[in-house]
Amino acid sequence: MPEPIDSTNREHEHGTGGDRRRLLEHCGLALTAVIALVMLSFVLLYWLRDNPALANAYSQFMIAGQWFDYYLGTNVFQWAFMWQSMATGVLIGIVAPLIGTFLVHREMALIGETLAHTAFAGVAIGFAGGAVIGWSGSPLYAALLVGVLGALGVQWLAERTNTYGDVPIAIMLTGSFAVGTLIISWGRGQRGIDIEGFLFGDLAIVTAGSARMMAVLSVVVVAVVIYTYKQLLFITFDEQAARVAQLNVDAYNTLLIVMTAVVVVGSMQVLGVILVAGMLVIPVAAASQVARGFRETMYLSILFGQLSIAGGFALAISQGLPSGGSIIVVAIAIYLLSILLSSGRVTAMSMH
Repeated sequence: MPEPIDSTNREHEHGTGGDRRRLLEHCGLALTAVIALVMLSFVLLYWLRDNPALANAYSQFMIAGQWFDYYLGTNVFQWAFMWQSMATGVLIGIVAPLIGTFLVHREMALIGETLAHTAFAGVAIGFAGGAVIGWSGSPLYAALLVGVLGALGVQWLAERTNTYGDVPIAIMLTGSFAVGTLIISWGRGQRGIDIEGFLFGDLAIVTAGSARMMAVLSVVVVAVVIYTYKQLLFITFDEQAARVAQLNVDAYNTLLIVMTAVVVVGSMQVLGVILVAGMLVIPVAAASQVARGFRETMYLSILFGQLSIAGGFALAISQGLPSGGSIIVVAIAIYLLSILLSSGRVTAMSMH
């Protein structure tokens, strides 16, 4: 007859398992950080590749890519445009779940979809600007401006109307997409416009400029979240208590929604307008199934986001499929697997 395990032994085993779990999570985050630094380094080297001091470093980077292709039997890493796409994808896999963790726990998942449609109107305005005045800049810059203005507009409507909380979001979602479709329809009569890549995601539309923009935005978003983490956590779990504590809740709400707009604009080139909200929500939903607290949910959502990006890129490149759909399908597969692994276990979410 097996010897019963007393409570002390059970606590010891639980503690040992928890330590191992935390070690694996931290190792995964460390690896993600290293990969992100490599990708940021490539974006910087590619931008400054004509500088004599950095030309050799860029050449060595590309030679290393050729060796990767040789040993892996692929035809991916020797091309600079693929490194740009991968860099953008890796950064999306970090910042989208990072911001999404706050949105999901605040039941604001729909805001990502709304701002994606607002950014789509910005893309349309960017294309229209090129048709009318010959502006040659990336439409993502117009999308960034319109997306941030749309985020501020949603916040303004939510604070100054007496309607239910999701009504301003629905109005902004449908209104901005309507404006975008009208502009695109008008623009097609002016010149040929290929908008499908922005709708469904396409690695081919990731340019050097858009990769640099995503790199800068990602660094800013991560830095802001680290600096304001305690305040964002406070308003996420108890907004009323935060107001009583005289925290400027409206300012932090605005900050969160603006960061969401920034992440959405940077992500739409790979994920597409229609699917960009999935990366804000699905990795977080998967992490919530197995995590024991808010911080662990954030960590796991970033790791699941990276797995979704890697798997989606592999599927899209090998099968010639749109990147957005491929990434989201892999993310959903991870979500379903997390449900199976959790075995229906429900745990109370802590703030730690």
